[in-house]
Amino acid sequence: MSLPLNSPCPCGRLASTGKTVRPYTQCCGQYLDSPTPAPDAQNLMRSRYCAFVLEREDYLLATWHSSQRPESLDFEPGIKWLGLDVRAVQQQDEDHATVEFVARHKPASGKAVRLHETSRFVREQGRWYYVDGDATWS
Repeated sequence: MSLPLNSPCPCGRLASTGKTVRPYTQCCGQYLDSPTPAPDAQNLMRSRYCAFVLEREDYLLATWHSSQRPESLDFEPGIKWLGLDVRAVQQQDEDHATVEFVARHKPASGKAVRLHETSRFVREQGRWYYVDGDATWS
């Protein structure tokens, strides 16, 4: 799946004006569509959310720490992603961070659900990776 040029970024991060959502190419697209790594855990988490929206298995697997990475991913057909809310970012040290967020989506059949997760990230050789997280669904 791809986005039309200058589409708002699915992660919903606001532009510096605070009134509009940043364009995908100036937000998460710079990490998903180039070799540029996300500079911190929050940017990696936001870009991974976009990768789920766009069903970009390649990016998700490449940014998943090898200790926890699955062999492949299955995307639920017809799912509609409704939004992302970053609740907290904590930097434990220069190579470890957590990001708490809520992501909402609606399955093709059924009502909308919320994933509330505190994700753990690690930086190795200058690149951030998603390790795992504590999640609840509602």
